[in-house]
Amino acid sequence: MSETVAMSETLAGQLALVTGASRGIGAATAQALAARGAHVILTGRDTKALEGVEEAIHQAGGSATIAPLDLTEPDAIARLASAIGGRWKALDILVINAGILPTLTPVIDIDGKALNRALATHVLATQALLTCFHPMLKNSSDARVIGLTTTVAPAPRAFWGAYGATKAAQEVLLDCYAQENRNISKIRVAIVNPGATRTSMRAKAYPGENPASVKAPEVVGEAIAALCLSDFPSPHRMSVNPA
Repeated sequence: MSETVAMSETLAGQLALVTGASRGIGAATAQALAARGAHVILTGRDTKALEGVEEAIHQAGGSATIAPLDLTEPDAIARLASAIGGRWKALDILVINAGILPTLTPVIDIDGKALNRALATHVLATQALLTCFHPMLKNSSDARVIGLTTTVAPAPRAFWGAYGATKAAQEVLLDCYAQENRNISKIRVAIVNPGATRTSMRAKAYPGENPASVKAPEVVGEAIAALCLSDFPSPHRMSVNPA
């Protein structure tokens, strides 16, 4: 997965959009896609962090554009789609990575505001992204939608109810979208479980864990980029193994 890929041989000429691209898996995925020739649009709430990822991509010879926004704000995704659609005809790759981790707590103690924020980020934003970018995805000759999931979505775990439930709902939306489009368009959907990865979200959930004991985000980014170059069935599910 660490092998260098010539830009002219891979995703050259394709447009990718990565949500939650300011750090962690999102940033690593954006860089991996750019390294393979895609022009990557980076979205996230932290403008300065997005600028850092954009600069790293440019320094490596890639191409990227930042689009700072909060996916949970009313009409934010519709405005983003309108802006991107005004410049490009098709969207070839949509990576739905943005996520938040509510406080780990028993179900009876879940904070309503935190649950609503998770629902807005994982479920409502996913549905809005699929809706607003569907026309551009249909215009692609080989569109791929990649959604990031978690182990606790299909396998619930105590205290992870708010996170796991909203990610499970996100999985259902992605799976249904894949089924609805597989026979009438070239849109393909993959649901990727990155597994234990060295991210700030992981550190929040496991504060005593040695970061070096889990894989780097770049491993996941490379796996997603490789998936975008493969001919996979839709819907497709994949777990990323340690490096």
